[in-house]
Parts: sequence; C-alpha cells; structure tokens
Amino acid sequence: MSQQINASLTAILDLERLESNLFRGRSPKSTWPRVFGGQVIAQALYAACKTVEERQPHSLHAYFLLPGDPETPIVYEVDRLRDGRSFTTRRVLAIQKGEAIFAMSASFQIEEAGYEHQMPMPKVPMPEELPDREAMARNVLPHMPDAVQAYYQRKRPIEIRPVELERYRTGGKMEPRFNVWIRAMEALPDEPALHQSVLAYASDLMLLDSSLIAHGTTVFDQRVQGASLDHALWFHRPFRADEWLLYAQDSPSTSGARGFSRGLIFDREGRLVASVAQEGLIRPRPDRA
Repeated sequence: MSQQINASLTAILDLERLESNLFRGRSPKSTWPRVFGGQVIAQALYAACKTVEERQPHSLHAYFLLPGDPETPIVYEVDRLRDGRSFTTRRVLAIQKGEAIFAMSASFQIEEAGYEHQMPMPKVPMPEELPDREAMARNVLPHMPDAVQAYYQRKRPIEIRPVELERYRTGGKMEPRFNVWIRAMEALPDEPALHQSVLAYASDLMLLDSSLIAHGTTVFDQRVQGASLDHALWFHRPFRADEWLLYAQDSPSTSGARGFSRGLIFDREGRLVASVAQEGLIRPRPDRA
C-alpha cells in the first residue's frame, strides 16, 4: 500500500551517485512506518538504468527481503552482470544499515523489430468519465469505510481514478478484477528511463488488494496482514507515465496465506505498454477481529 507522500516523483528518483555502481536514495516524509515498496522498485530500476547506455529495460524481477526504514537513506549497489550484443543484465541490491532489504534483476535490450500482438484493453469508462479526487472526496468516499476514505484521500505523486469502487462499500465476495486509471501528478521530462521508473513505482499500488476481492475483504482491513513479497514487471511498448494509463488487475489464485495478482497496463489508445505480476502476504489476523 502507498503511504501519504508529498514529494514529487522526480525528487524521489533524484539519486546521489556515490561511485560508478553505487547510488543513494532517500525516502520522502510520510506517515507510514515502512518504505513504500514501489519507491524501492523505482529507485533500484533508475539506478540500474544509470549504468546502461542506449538500451531500455524490458523486464525486472524483484524480491522484498526486509521492511525499509523511511528515516534511513537506501544505498543501491548495481552489479554489471552482463553486457551482450543485444541484451544487458543488471543486479541491484538495496541496502540499509548493512543489510539487504530488496534484491532485483533487470534486463535491457537494444531496439528491435519483430512479431506483434497483444490482448485487448478492457471496456471501461475513460478517466474523464470518473470522479476526480475532489469529487470522490465529496460524493463517493463518505459512503465508504474509514480506512478506504483515508487511503484515497492521502496525498501521493500518482493520481488514481478507480473504476470499481462499489466493492469497498458492499463488502461482498466478487470476481477478483479491478481496474484503475493512473498517471503521474507532475509533467515529466522526456526521459524514457524516468517514465519507466515512475511506472515501476505505480505498479505496486493496489495490486495486492486485488487478491482479496474474491474474499470480500481488503488490505485496509486490520484483520489482514498484507505485504508485497515479490514483483515482476515487463515493458512492452513506449509510453508516458504522466499521461493516463489503465491498470487492469486480476488475481488467479490465493493459497498458503499468499495472494497472486497480475496486471496489464494500457495507454488510453488501447496499446498494451506493460505487464505486472506479484505475490504478496495476505495473512488472516483473527486476533484483531
């Protein structure tokens, strides 16, 4: 889940280069006791991008190892595993207080032409047809549980316009699908690596929650202990993270106190620009019933 964050995305991604393969990132001031997972993914990817020339990332695979402390800077150690003719591989460790809190591998590729196909974008209302933050606060959120109200009213650098909000109000078991429009709150420079890192940040928003739709509950419920365990992201086509993107989420399975969720990310023209997969802890907490 995302905490209340006032800093801009460009400030969050303003990494200090300590050495050629070593970077330091900081967390914005927030009300949350842990670092938002999407922030660590974004900073780690951006650090990896700074060690690669003339190639764009096409995938990343990451594990969350320990909760991050927002009061302590995060050091990103980039390992240049391979620089091939077509592909480049980087491994990144995020370190706090001498311990690895996050590990990621990212692959980069030269630009190539090839076969093309994609899944179609779901038929959902466009973002202009949905209530913005002010309209949600005025007309929608007062009818929602307090925890849901608090989440959607938090300041964050990503604007979100959910399509299906009724599930929070009804609380019933539903098909595990959730669609939400997302975009950066600020205009971003014309730097592909920055847009990809911003999307990496946003890709951790609300994805775990989709695994609880089939069970009639949410990550906002105190009776659920939720945390991201791993995260994978694939970039398919160019996009801008400061323009509206549809994040179409579903959850094929939950078992063993873990929820598995997927996401397809489309631009407003219906092009599939990225795909996401994540498994997270969704441990029932009957002691808090």
